[in-house]
Amino acid sequence: MGTVTRATLDKQPSEVASMFDDVAAKYDLTNDVLSLGQARLWRKAVARAVDARPGERVLDLAAGTGTSSLPFAEAGAQVVPCDFSLGMLREGKRRHPRLPLTAGDATKLPFKDGTFDAVTISFGLRNVQDTGAALAEMLRVTRSGGRVVICEFSHPTWAPFRTVYTEYLMRALPPVATAVSSNPDAYVYLAESIRAWPNQPGLAARLREAGWAKVAWRNLTGGVVALHRGVKP
Repeated sequence: MGTVTRATLDKQPSEVASMFDDVAAKYDLTNDVLSLGQARLWRKAVARAVDARPGERVLDLAAGTGTSSLPFAEAGAQVVPCDFSLGMLREGKRRHPRLPLTAGDATKLPFKDGTFDAVTISFGLRNVQDTGAALAEMLRVTRSGGRVVICEFSHPTWAPFRTVYTEYLMRALPPVATAVSSNPDAYVYLAESIRAWPNQPGLAARLREAGWAKVAWRNLTGGVVALHRGVKP
């Protein structure tokens, strides 16, 4: 297993896309294993927070294979799963042929202003090279009064647990990924990206800087994951 360095984290967008292409086939399974089954609960929490309604238009960014988009479609919303990894999209199209999976860069979305009632992204924002640009683009394509929901790894709120969690990320996660993933080196990058990501107030500040209003967050699993929400003025 490779050593984690700053160079590991500073990947170009094309390198990150290629990395996700490589893990597409087993991505959902690997997430379930590495999260100890929590990933499914987190997806349910996102669906409740988005609260998609029949006829609404929902943009699901970093949708990967489209698994995260299914609850919105089942709620009667017109969901557009969008991802920059063509490998993920191909795998998603094989599994869910009816979903309108779309290739797109979160910093340059291929949609008109005010297209969506809600925009959501789960475990993908930290992999975007320019977070501020992505948050601004999400604001642009959301209608006035529309909402954003971001589900992302964050910082556990209880210090002793935070220490144990960090040890898990950097020591236990790579060997587990080796056993279940088609590209375990990708999870070295993912673990480091989690450690480098801002805490809950830090991400809330970035949302406000991008123009989102009524910003708030809720911790899941003790702060391992946080749900951030906002409204377009």
